[in-house]
Amino acid sequence: MNRNNFLYLFLFAVFSCSVLNANPVSCETQQFKSSQQDPLKENQILYNGKVWRNLYYNVKGDQFLFSSEYLNGSLSINGKTYKNLSINYDIYNDEIITPTNHSSILQMNKEMVDSFTLVFGVKTYSFINITEDSLAGIKGYVNVLYTGKSALYIKYKKEIQLLAVDDKYDLFYRTYKIYFLKHGIVYKINNKRDLLKLIVEYKTQIKEFIKKNKLAVTSKVPESFVPVLRYYDSISQ
Repeated sequence: MNRNNFLYLFLFAVFSCSVLNANPVSCETQQFKSSQQDPLKENQILYNGKVWRNLYYNVKGDQFLFSSEYLNGSLSINGKTYKNLSINYDIYNDEIITPTNHSSILQMNKEMVDSFTLVFGVKTYSFINITEDSLAGIKGYVNVLYTGKSALYIKYKKEIQLLAVDDKYDLFYRTYKIYFLKHGIVYKINNKRDLLKLIVEYKTQIKEFIKKNKLAVTSKVPESFVPVLRYYDSISQ
């Protein structure tokens, strides 16, 4: 190839790249950008939501379940699971938030979220999103403690106590409710007695099981109901 032909091909390549690209970037740069966009297209569902803002900075404490810091977790959205995400659970508003690459915080579109997990300490907490028409008496994100023939859920909530600090500042405080699912119906339970009333047909066996295994079943430790429900499911029809 002589020098003139080489110069012609070089100028043709430069001209082609300039015409194809509105911005003065190289063809290699343009190809790199295109390849970088593919993961964003694949994960764009994660960015479906609205900007979250903290409206309660004057309230002592915070509106989150475990910590005001972002926690490692996963999200299942429209049947697809995304792992190793930085998320947090605003239990005052019952919403999931996540930071974006643009120094903003995104509130996830709740209608699209199926479930999520949060890692706090050495424990992973699993939550499902119960829609309004799926189970009467409970709605929104609930922590799943047990699921079998029956199920046990916890619904966490934070409320604001007015002027609770030095009669000057409002204060966040956490509450929760325990729900027992039996034959597709949800029942709120406050203690062991409430549970036994709901499984009265096996009350004698359950009481013997609790006594034999020296179980302390109390709403102060919701997880203490789990062994009882496992046994109940094993003997129930």
